[in-house]
Amino acid sequence: MILGGVITAVVAALAVTGCAPAVSPVPSTSAAASETPVASPTPSAGPAPVATSTPTPTPTPTPTPTAAPAPAADVASAASLQVLVNKRTPLQPADYQPQLVSVSIAQDGDELVRPEADAALEQLSAAMLADIGEGVHVFSSYRSHARQSSLYDGYVAQHGQAVADTTSARPGHSEHQTGLAVDVVGTGGACRLDVCFGSTPAGRWIAEHAWEHGFIVRYPDGLQGITGYHYEPWHLRFIGAETSAAMHAQGAATYEEYLGAGAAPDYGQ
Repeated sequence: MILGGVITAVVAALAVTGCAPAVSPVPSTSAAASETPVASPTPSAGPAPVATSTPTPTPTPTPTPTAAPAPAADVASAASLQVLVNKRTPLQPADYQPQLVSVSIAQDGDELVRPEADAALEQLSAAMLADIGEGVHVFSSYRSHARQSSLYDGYVAQHGQAVADTTSARPGHSEHQTGLAVDVVGTGGACRLDVCFGSTPAGRWIAEHAWEHGFIVRYPDGLQGITGYHYEPWHLRFIGAETSAAMHAQGAATYEEYLGAGAAPDYGQ
């Protein structure tokens, strides 16, 4: 009894001094669980389903139908309504002569054009008359290779070749030979063959509406560096209603630009 009491006293003394051995009993599983409770997962019958709704299939968009592209313009054949004729692109053959009819709205009654151009000229003049009370007269139209040669030579003799080349085409390079080009004036006669025609009611109407009837003002103001010719508000060229509408929609100022053909300011290569 005395020995047991001594041992008890020694242990108590060590505990007070903080030197008691750190001997701890190994906690039981149940004790650990009670000290740090762990939430048990909610039991489930299987893997939780993905919380998404079944995606609605995205329908494949139906392509918007488009009209078949217009065939490429034939700019090389002399008989084509879209033939390109300028200082760097002569007519082939040089002596080409089209099928012609008398111009229905000719000023002097002896003008000739291709039938497609004449029908469009009648429509243009009627539309202009309805809009502004004035129609159109044609005072120059088809010219043969020989006729163009005579005119050009006359300009050269009068003004010199450099000046003549700004206002008159050399033979074989004239749009008038195609039967698709005309020089026009309002039926009132103001500013015939003069740049002031562009400022008249007739000239302004033509500049705005000629494309609706298949025509273009072939040599616009300030674009001699592209067309090769000074401003001629009276010179119209028929290229067909489909082509003139496409050119208008594109906003091209000259036929060369519309075709992507490059400028033709002179007879160089």
